[in-house]
Amino acid sequence: MTTSYQTDVIAWANEQAAFIRMGKFDQLDLEHLAEEIEDVGKSEQRELASRMAVLLAHLLKWQYQPTRQCKSWQLTIKTQRKDVLYSLQEAPSLRTKFADEQWTEIVWGKAKLQAESETGIDIDTFPEVCPWKMIDVLVEGWLPS
Repeated sequence: MTTSYQTDVIAWANEQAAFIRMGKFDQLDLEHLAEEIEDVGKSEQRELASRMAVLLAHLLKWQYQPTRQCKSWQLTIKTQRKDVLYSLQEAPSLRTKFADEQWTEIVWGKAKLQAESETGIDIDTFPEVCPWKMIDVLVEGWLPS
């Protein structure tokens, strides 16, 4: 190993990939490789959570500010929905997050905070738990009444 993980992670990653391609498995930094592989999954989970929070925040805005509904909100809802579905297509195991109560609580909490920030509506006005089924939220064209 010539590049230190702590010194330059990008150069280190490129070097590790080269070692794998050349079959130089004895030169691999296995401990840091394992950490990086685990982090890929965590990164995908964070992206899913972020996209879901934005989607849910806009659905809250849609429901709680009907007089302000606009094309921009519709486009954000549509875009986030498509990006979530794409993430689920690329990594189907992420679907298990929707059954994880702790994950759902965190995402819903972030969505409520974002909606409060963007609307001025007090966070306590919004439901304590998400009132919508995730299967409905992800259906193209679905909007809360």
